[in-house]
Amino acid sequence: MAAFPGPEEADLVDALRRDAAWLPELSVVAVDERELVVGHALLTRLQVGDGWALALAPVAVAPEWQRKGVGTTVVRAALEAADAAGERLVVVLGDPGYYARFGFVPAARHQVTGPYPGNEEYLQALPLAGYDGRPHGVCRYPAPFSSV
Repeated sequence: MAAFPGPEEADLVDALRRDAAWLPELSVVAVDERELVVGHALLTRLQVGDGWALALAPVAVAPEWQRKGVGTTVVRAALEAADAAGERLVVVLGDPGYYARFGFVPAARHQVTGPYPGNEEYLQALPLAGYDGRPHGVCRYPAPFSSV
């Protein structure tokens, strides 16, 4: 998808599809009238401390479809699917101004820290309906994330 300047995010999705972290029911796409993919949001398994959560990444929207609600639609659909599946917590490393609209807050509020020092303000968490204060601790992203 042309949403990113290089192939890294598409390669990440391909690698995640082959990884144990892959949850096909939490991969959401938006298509246009020709059935071409114009947006994508992906949730994969993420270790947090001694428990499990979800990582939201990547989120991509084709340039000609940006600022038209496609990103919001695919992210909301993915989060709703995760909530319906009984998941407890979603973590994202991204722009706080963008992800706040979905209810994400600084991850530190939920005792979640990231593996990437210096990016604390970008690490955010969203507790879902089943959240009971766990998991908490340091995030360990699946191996494919080490390539981006």
